[in-house]
Amino acid sequence: MIPPDELASLLRQSIIVACGTLRREIMRLATDGVIDGRRLWFTAPGMHEWPGRLREQLTRQLGKACNGPGPVVVVYGESCYFDFETSTPTDGLVEPFGPMVARVSAKSCVDMLANVEERERIANGARVYWFTSGWIEHWDFIFKDWDLGKANETFPSHEKAIVLDGTGYFDMLSNTDPEKILRICDWMKLPLEPHAVSLNRLRVLLLKAVGMIAARRAGEQPRR
Repeated sequence: MIPPDELASLLRQSIIVACGTLRREIMRLATDGVIDGRRLWFTAPGMHEWPGRLREQLTRQLGKACNGPGPVVVVYGESCYFDFETSTPTDGLVEPFGPMVARVSAKSCVDMLANVEERERIANGARVYWFTSGWIEHWDFIFKDWDLGKANETFPSHEKAIVLDGTGYFDMLSNTDPEKILRICDWMKLPLEPHAVSLNRLRVLLLKAVGMIAARRAGEQPRR
């Protein structure tokens, strides 16, 4: 087993390729010294809405990241991408880049901040539509192709929406642009509320991913 200090050091040497929806959380971890802020590569936020663009951006960023000697950790969820024509999931985009690249083990960005059990505790029996703060920050972009019919099919089956906020973004928005929150609530026809979370789960997922790379490296598997 790799000692925790060695694993943390390896994470700081890693390049992080992440969805821009989680930019605030990733930058906070960089500020806290968990990762190196000079080794961050982002795609545009909300690319799950446009799978072709996600594939193009993620593979381009991975190609650039893999030019370096260190590990590469991909902050994308299992359910963020699926190509129905080729049955290619998110890992199908990541695995061709070789054993020195690993994706965090989570279903989505929401799952990276709170696991199923934690979300059930937060929901307390309510039917909740979950967001991270990046969804709210980039709302107009992520949902620009949605019409009212799609919104009515998606949101009103829930009782409320909750933003898992690990950076204090929602409170800041409440003070600077409360009208945006009201517009979002009106469009969803749902109340929207924040729930503060730590970034510890995301930190642990990053460490586990780099631990997988370290195990592969110990097995002297060559990088493609």
